Amino acid sequence: MELRFELLGPVRAWRGDTEIDLGAPQQRALLGLLLLRDGALATSDQLLTALWADQTPRAAAGMIRSYVSRLRRALSESTIQSVGGGYVLPVAPGALDLNEFLRLIDEARTARKDGRPEAWADGLRAALKLWKGTPLAGVRGDFAGWERERLRQHRLAAVEDLAAADLELGRPEEAAQVLAPIVIEHPMRERPRELLMLALYRSGRQADALRLYQETQHLLADELGVDPGPELREMHRRILASDPTLLGVVQAPVVVAPVLEAPEQLPPDLPEFTGRGEDLVRLSMLLRASGDHLPVLGLTGAPGIGKTSLAVHLGRRLASRFPAGQYYVHMSSAGDPLSSLLRAAGVATLPESPSERGALWRTLTAGRRVLVVLDNAKSAGDVLPLLPGTGGAAVVLTASRRLFGLPYADWVKVEPLSPEKSMELLERLVGVRRVQAEPADARRLLALSSGVPQAIQATASRLQSRPGWSLATAYERMRLRGALEPRHSECDPVDSAYDVAVGELSPEQAQAFRLLALLEGDFTLPAASVVLELAEPETEAVVESLVDAHLLESRGADRYYYLHPLQEFARMRAWRVEGEGTCQAVLSRVADYRAQQPVLASVSGSGLVSRPVGPGSRRSRSGTTGPA
Repeated sequence: MELRFELLGPVRAWRGDTEIDLGAPQQRALLGLLLLRDGALATSDQLLTALWADQTPRAAAGMIRSYVSRLRRALSESTIQSVGGGYVLPVAPGALDLNEFLRLIDEARTARKDGRPEAWADGLRAALKLWKGTPLAGVRGDFAGWERERLRQHRLAAVEDLAAADLELGRPEEAAQVLAPIVIEHPMRERPRELLMLALYRSGRQADALRLYQETQHLLADELGVDPGPELREMHRRILASDPTLLGVVQAPVVVAPVLEAPEQLPPDLPEFTGRGEDLVRLSMLLRASGDHLPVLGLTGAPGIGKTSLAVHLGRRLASRFPAGQYYVHMSSAGDPLSSLLRAAGVATLPESPSERGALWRTLTAGRRVLVVLDNAKSAGDVLPLLPGTGGAAVVLTASRRLFGLPYADWVKVEPLSPEKSMELLERLVGVRRVQAEPADARRLLALSSGVPQAIQATASRLQSRPGWSLATAYERMRLRGALEPRHSECDPVDSAYDVAVGELSPEQAQAFRLLALLEGDFTLPAASVVLELAEPETEAVVESLVDAHLLESRGADRYYYLHPLQEFARMRAWRVEGEGTCQAVLSRVADYRAQQPVLASVSGSGLVSRPVGPGSRRSRSGTTGPA
């Protein structure tokens, strides 16, 4: 008669209907450890560590041999095989409850994907019936503890899936019965609470569902100091709003249409795109997948530096490498980015919960050569659900700063264009002949843009609309436009981009961004401390936060500077937002500090010379400016 083994409870063995006496606890533990290997070799060292950890008795190796010998007599001589300094216990199909549990779970989830919710629920119930209590009960040691917890997580996920299946089949009472003990046993786990809220609501117990949310909210705040996650909050909101979609008796099965041959969602490329040849070669190398590794490329940099243009151009350049399609989501304007991606992939009916939508997205894209471009991402939490399955996909994302918490992400800062590339871009925009007629003035004009492509495009737009201007005239007009010509952010794409970036700062950071722009050239932390009236440690914290946001640049370890368009914008905002009194007070403090630093004050670009530029300002005879 064939042997059967159980691990989902106490370690037990059966021959037919007769249970086999496995002997002492350590002997039973050894059998459990061999069964967990599922036919793979367990070396003597692995067994010693698993059974005794760092408290191995002197005669432990002999004890292992003795346990194996006794188990062979109890089971059969050929059951446990000696192989290469260790032991192997081959298990026949269907002979180990753990293997049967995992097989039934896989079959149930396949039924779910095929749109057979009844088979999904039946398979999960059959799998859970195999559990007889605490897995590996009676087996002591750290290794057994880790394995026990791993198996408990498998069971917990199966219970949650069963509740979801019962809800889908219109059986909320059964789902509530399944979930209630799980909520008690695992009070910090949010998915059972979300499902139980839905089960209570569908059972006509709206008050109980809302009470459960309140209890969860208090529990998480007291124990962890956090709020409920987005899925729990969304369930609470929908229950409060009596969302009619929560009452569907039987949810329609997920219908997956054939995946589009090659979705092409990338925006049009800029015809004037230039100056990034070396960057494109390097970025292309970073997007090469390797095994199960999903390449994620993050582009950061100053506002207007061309992150989106570079991401789109890179995606179009590599389109042939991703024949299964190129997806694009603008994170600031997409209401539900994950749903947008699924619809583009051909999903007609979306799963109800965000976690199921994420799982479906990863399933559809696993092993497929797709590129996903996520533009203007704000947090890792927003990005993680949108990551496709591994095995061929790649992701490019743009962000104002690095997002921490993304696996395998390579972050690249998009730098300003070099003077040569800036000139090439200006020539493409306004014409080679016009630029080459005044090369020195073209270089002076481009210096005002600091290599920021969007600023160069704004300059070119102004030149295109004024064909009678020489470049020298354009330079003088644009150099003085902060003092002579009011700027309107709603009409200026450069200012609009900067307004958005500053809007993401805290009030303290935004004020520092504006006031520090009153300094001329590079500046040091002591000079910044004078401006902000903060101690140097606090000054360094706020200045470095602006560097992280790419609104300031660092030169070495202790010097900082603005890109010219950003500084011009910040100065204008300083006079408008902070007011003339505040700006004059800053200039007075800087002048006093400069007087105490005679050597530094004589050095050009020391960061101690302030030049206020603002509405109604006038240029003095000395070349500095000040309010009228």
